[in-house]
Amino acid sequence: MRLTTTTWITVDGVMQGLGAPDEDRRGGFERGGWAMPLYDDEAATFLNRVYQRADAFLFGRHTYEIFAGYWGAMVDPNNHPIAAALHTKPKYVASTTLTDPTWVDTTVLSDDLATTLADLRVTREGELQVHGSGVLVRWLLANQLVDEITLLVCPVIVGQGRRLFPDTGPDTALDLVESRTTPKGVTIQSYRPIGRPQYAVAAPNPNT
Repeated sequence: MRLTTTTWITVDGVMQGLGAPDEDRRGGFERGGWAMPLYDDEAATFLNRVYQRADAFLFGRHTYEIFAGYWGAMVDPNNHPIAAALHTKPKYVASTTLTDPTWVDTTVLSDDLATTLADLRVTREGELQVHGSGVLVRWLLANQLVDEITLLVCPVIVGQGRRLFPDTGPDTALDLVESRTTPKGVTIQSYRPIGRPQYAVAAPNPNT
């Protein structure tokens, strides 16, 4: 399987609480709901297509619980393309604490995640998608398990909250696969990790 990630972020890299004021108040976060005013028909069409091409989903526990509480609670998920995809495809959760998931077709991955995902990528075809799940995404990148990264960068600076990439961490070079901008200014960028970046080498000082 190809493993892809899709993440909404602000210009300053925040990914916390994008959907609603009370979606994620961890750490005293008070500026939730920053993405929804920028969610237009083009962004919706793009995301619907992303979800519909998925063959399975992988979540961190926190994102899984947000999704299960919203998409998983829909009375008739077939009326929405994202809900329909989530209800009909296998869902995996990387967690050592979740023991009794109630959302249909959910498997908890609690032991040796790297080996389990490596086996999935070899034994199954299609696309394994990660949405949100910042801690998990950082771990996947550090372990070189991501085939493609999609960022929906919103034209807003939130100024607080959890960011997708930490202040320090592994470095990764990216090859731009696709880029577009929605009418409300959300820049959709897809990248393929291609190893470590190349850095300029300081030229010798001729005066020394």
